[in-house]
Amino acid sequence: MPAYLSVLKPISIRMSLKTFVKINRITNLTDARYCAGMHADLLGFCLEEGTTHFLTPKQFEEITGWVSGIAFAAEFNNSSAYQIQNTLNHYEGITWIESEHLEPLLELVGSDLKLLYKQDIKQVKKLENSLGPILQKHQIKLHLTSTNNSLTPDDQEIIQTYSRFTDVILGFGISPTNASDLSEKDWISGLALNGGDEIKPGLRDFDQLAEILENLEIED
Repeated sequence: MPAYLSVLKPISIRMSLKTFVKINRITNLTDARYCAGMHADLLGFCLEEGTTHFLTPKQFEEITGWVSGIAFAAEFNNSSAYQIQNTLNHYEGITWIESEHLEPLLELVGSDLKLLYKQDIKQVKKLENSLGPILQKHQIKLHLTSTNNSLTPDDQEIIQTYSRFTDVILGFGISPTNASDLSEKDWISGLALNGGDEIKPGLRDFDQLAEILENLEIED
């Protein structure tokens, strides 16, 4: 165990944010503890070998062993349902599966895992009437991303349509200035924000992430 972990204790105090918040691609304890302390709901970890932010079982254990009161999601790009299930044998505490492909998620329906389909909004545009009922039937939530940093009126219309079928987690167009307003939209069920990389163990620049989370906190 790294020496700096020995002085830390698990976080257990939980409050709440204005909306559901997922933090993507966690790679370090600093992010995990900070986001848990800021009352995020779900920490995502890339568990597919060969991906940029992949974590080994040991790295995953060293991070998750020091946070509590928060759920963990396994994030996959191209893994099959069989590969996902085999991977989970080496990682404890996963209750969510996120995949960029729908087929593995459909095969995992009934497994007691919460399922999240991650896809670029352009790829699901005009598919609402076919994809929407599938997500609704199998209780699969939708995590929408985009290469565009802004949320256009067209994007909003797409999200509103999908929200009639399932919970939509918004993963783009979020800033400190609009996060609170977005949290109040009844067609957005949550926000997804990216974790970052440590400069060195225990040192991270949280400026924008901190501003967003602070703006989402429910005031006493």
